[in-house]
Amino acid sequence: MYHTIRVAAYEPDPLHGPWREEMRVLRLGEELHTELTRMYAEAEMGSVRPDRLPVRRLNSLLQAMAPGVIATGRNAGTDGRLPWLYAREAVPPEVLAPVIGTWASGMYREEDDTEGADLEERLRSDDPAEAVQLPHWEAESVDLAETVTSAGGTAEPAARLYSLLPEWVAFRLAARTFRTGGTTLHFRVESSGNGARLVSWPPQRYGRRGQTWYYSGCLNITVHTVPFAPRFRVHVSTQVRRWATQLDVRPHQLGGATVLLDAPLPWPGGPDRGHRLMANTLGYDRRLKELAWRHHSPAPLVPELDIVRNYPQPEALFSHPERWINGSGDVAAGIVYHPSIGPHEVGPGLMPQERADLDAWVEEGLRPMLTRVPDLTRVTRSNTPSLLPRSGVGRGPGVRDAQLALQRRAALARALAGRPLEIDVFWQSPETRAALLAELPKLIGFPPGERVVPADDDTWRWRGEGIEIRVRARPAGPLADALPISRERRRPRAVRLAEAVEGRCRLVADRVVPRPDAAGVVITEIADKERFAAVLDSDPKHALRIAWARQGRLSQFVNLPDGTDNGLEHRARWTWLDAFRQLGAISPPAHRVGAGVPGDLQYVALWLVRHTRKGPTRRPVRRLVAVRVRPGNGGPGVIEGWNAERAEWVPYPKLLLLLSQAVEPVAEADTGAPGDGAAARGGLRPAARPGVEQHRQGETERQIRALLFQLRDRPTLLLADAGNLRQCWPGLRNGELDRDMLGFGTEPAQRHTLYGDGLRVVLVRDANAREEVAEWYAHDAKGRVGFAEGVWGTAETESRVFASTASKPHTVAKLPKGLMKLAPTAQGRTAPGKTAWNPGQLEITVLGCLSEKALADSGREGDLPDRPAEWATLTHQLRYHDDYPPLARPLPLHLARLAGEYVLPVAGTKEKGSTSSAP
Repeated sequence: MYHTIRVAAYEPDPLHGPWREEMRVLRLGEELHTELTRMYAEAEMGSVRPDRLPVRRLNSLLQAMAPGVIATGRNAGTDGRLPWLYAREAVPPEVLAPVIGTWASGMYREEDDTEGADLEERLRSDDPAEAVQLPHWEAESVDLAETVTSAGGTAEPAARLYSLLPEWVAFRLAARTFRTGGTTLHFRVESSGNGARLVSWPPQRYGRRGQTWYYSGCLNITVHTVPFAPRFRVHVSTQVRRWATQLDVRPHQLGGATVLLDAPLPWPGGPDRGHRLMANTLGYDRRLKELAWRHHSPAPLVPELDIVRNYPQPEALFSHPERWINGSGDVAAGIVYHPSIGPHEVGPGLMPQERADLDAWVEEGLRPMLTRVPDLTRVTRSNTPSLLPRSGVGRGPGVRDAQLALQRRAALARALAGRPLEIDVFWQSPETRAALLAELPKLIGFPPGERVVPADDDTWRWRGEGIEIRVRARPAGPLADALPISRERRRPRAVRLAEAVEGRCRLVADRVVPRPDAAGVVITEIADKERFAAVLDSDPKHALRIAWARQGRLSQFVNLPDGTDNGLEHRARWTWLDAFRQLGAISPPAHRVGAGVPGDLQYVALWLVRHTRKGPTRRPVRRLVAVRVRPGNGGPGVIEGWNAERAEWVPYPKLLLLLSQAVEPVAEADTGAPGDGAAARGGLRPAARPGVEQHRQGETERQIRALLFQLRDRPTLLLADAGNLRQCWPGLRNGELDRDMLGFGTEPAQRHTLYGDGLRVVLVRDANAREEVAEWYAHDAKGRVGFAEGVWGTAETESRVFASTASKPHTVAKLPKGLMKLAPTAQGRTAPGKTAWNPGQLEITVLGCLSEKALADSGREGDLPDRPAEWATLTHQLRYHDDYPPLARPLPLHLARLAGEYVLPVAGTKEKGSTSSAP
């Protein structure tokens, strides 16, 4: 058993002293900014934000083609006085001018605007400084450890470090080679919206099935904060990046693939030559009806700067990706692989030993400015709750399965409360129908069902222990067909999709006669979403969920077998378990924490559902979901959801049906999810109307406060995913956190016990798409590395931040921990084809508990204070339920997040459909 885990995170070393780097800084300048803004505003009549220059393409072009440029500053498109470029040395005007001119010309060319061409010509003149006043480079000493400490004790880096520091780290590491197992890897820098990446280049090769497959090692570098930590951190995560060599899709099915372009600089001299890969997006342009460079890609501008070399055109790259990944002359390009474009024989992921080797290489390269954060050690031996015993010696075969079945029956009987359970199975393959009928009695410990005779179709029944279940199996027929989406492109997509949804709802209404006295679930077998990719919005899954909900029925889906599927029994099992979860027939685990946890504790989880216009029904909406779990005394618990409209708790299945009812969508821009880091400050995004975002936040915070006052009757553990909820509750951002305090809106934070004497508040956070939580691996004093599950923390007794790690999946258990994919050994030639998976770290922050200070502030000095580690352990143990693999989040949060699948607003409808006979 490992007793220590190491995280791939680094912080400024306080022993190093001040960390300043001499750089050249360039501002866009008032004259050039004004000129470009005027031209852009005229070309974009009616634009929501004409004061924002679209500089993303220019930034990418400068980073790739201007020697010495390290990073681009944020918001330079809004204010010419802000720092725009950071470089090791000044870029000469004869280099800078053509790049800006080419970008300006490309920005206005589609508008047939001659001003862009004129500006380009002036900037390309013999004396660019006289054409339009080019900005001047300034020398500046930049503090790469610049930090502001919040009132709660969280160190926050200066805003520019979120983009500048990852680039600096990437270039420092790219100047070194990585040697392992006789293989030498060279890395290139790829800039990303949230940081920087290192990609090994040229790619590695793996021969399999008579074909060559390409892949690279990839390191993601980002800057983040940790609640109450005295220094910010640099996270470095590792992965395998695979390259597409054949695309099993048609051009019109390619929504957007990342393409990295390797092109030499067209100018002589300068530093950092050959260290960059230029990121672009290749996709089908439905307006032009052809493949094109999309999303501000700089690729179409490069040939204008370098007329000598041959650069890939979108159609040629799509048709012959392997030719371009091997290069044409000294130009190469690689399409980043995605599963939607076909199979790949290289497996994703790296095993612990290889990640540890890369991590050691990173640590050596960052000394002495950055040092590794301290290792974490176990804080408890109670890693799992009181799970049912395993079958083994002295217990007889199947003991665990029998006890699990008994537990499920009790939970199902409690959820049904004496009502019969009506289940409709709409199948497309006989194998799926047979697997579903076979797995149901196994899960609840019933004998094979009896067939109902006479019956119009395939109907089976089970009775016993207060449970009555009827399963009616019928062919799906047209129910599972693709939605017929109108091709009238003059009308909004949301409206055309809504019409198709209404048509499927009418079809469903003709197939089922709901029974008001019964709980109802429908299981439908449908094709995988990739099979509907040819026609946008034609996947019927969400339409069927809406349709069944209008009939008062919950819905669950199972995919068609793919011809090589030997896990049908496994998928049928999880289909039923998910159906039980929707019925609320689920029991929270009995914890093994100790007497510090009140016996009548209830769990409440909050989750924000947020769909943009790219959501499942093409309608934007925000909805706060709250789920309450009250563990039973030795029996099944009670699962409920909060009905905000009527201010009452309702059974969980009724909550799902209520969420499915159409709600008035909110008008909002398609913005990303703000976070604690680069994403919180990043980029130029379309903004919502002034005051709209503040109104939404205020309304959500009002709902949360009202909910908290409804929970004051008993001890409560409030669980929230910080990465999800801080979008509408800014007080959960790391820089706003303070121990045992809750902040709402602009009001000063108050002690959390004002919302309940027995309230505890725990925040969780995973890596998400921004790498907010660092990667990890277990290690020991003998140099061995591997996996470990448990709760981990620092040696500080008052620490509030912990790590929760779960067990590895059974598929990884068979792989050696020392498997090397980037440098396969003679004994492991097939190593690149293996799929490696590493359990993620769930960060647990005990924000509010009954600490000594909290008790004193509440006038309860004589009470025994909480131990934060116990509440972190309780949160960790809530990830274990039944015989599921450990959940990504605690069970109450898992239930709240999945409830969001029923939030499906439809365009042009308000409370449409027939009345629901909700359970």
